[in-house]
Amino acid sequence: MSNSLFDLTGKVAVITGSSRGIGRAIAERMAEAGANVVISSRKGPPCEEVASEINARLGREAAVALPANISDKGSLQAMIHATMAKWGQIDVLVCNAASNPYYGPMEGISDDAFRKVLDNNVLANHWLVQMVGPQMRARKDGAIVIVSSIGGLKGSPVIGAYNISKAADMQMARNLAVELGPDNIRVNCIAPGLIKTDFSKALWDNDKTLSYYNTMTPLRRIGDPDEIAGAAVYLASKAGGYVTGQTIVVDGGVTVAGG
Repeated sequence: MSNSLFDLTGKVAVITGSSRGIGRAIAERMAEAGANVVISSRKGPPCEEVASEINARLGREAAVALPANISDKGSLQAMIHATMAKWGQIDVLVCNAASNPYYGPMEGISDDAFRKVLDNNVLANHWLVQMVGPQMRARKDGAIVIVSSIGGLKGSPVIGAYNISKAADMQMARNLAVELGPDNIRVNCIAPGLIKTDFSKALWDNDKTLSYYNTMTPLRRIGDPDEIAGAAVYLASKAGGYVTGQTIVVDGGVTVAGG
């Protein structure tokens, strides 16, 4: 991969929420592109399992498990410190972990639930950028990818708080791109549509619901985690070197079709 626009050899990537789903796919593909990756989610054993599988498959120590809770600033800081102690720098940050504890209209959401959505989906990303930013600035190089959602582009009668948080992530990327761009740090969002993961299982694990989504999607199917991973590798690599402050929608055409 040394001559490839998508080569990540020698890069160190921290990916939150990477023990399964989209985060795991991103970690696997970045490792395949040559990066050293940090597998991080709330529970240790799943992180260890993913890291071990990646290392065994690639035949090198490409992954390390460093569990962290995104709602705990100290836990995130410990994970960043451990990464720096292990590999000396962080070239790529992927803010993928998120939560959605409430399903229903905004008028029914409790203050605690709303705060949890905003804390986990927005504030935690802000913390992480603050933690990795200084050493990226010092090296004049870095790539930050925030996994948002097409929910941030439209309203919903049942996941309004989640959508608000994802719209905030898009604005965070735009603002950080302006702030960090002079130091050659690129900040972008990926906005997935419906992807086949455990996180979205309630939306696709039903023949009737799945048929509905397939019908309203121009490509007539839901997405696969690898299709988000491909966008993340692009944004982290030389191929995406002149892209910053953008939200790349990966949704099979749902938003352009009005779905």
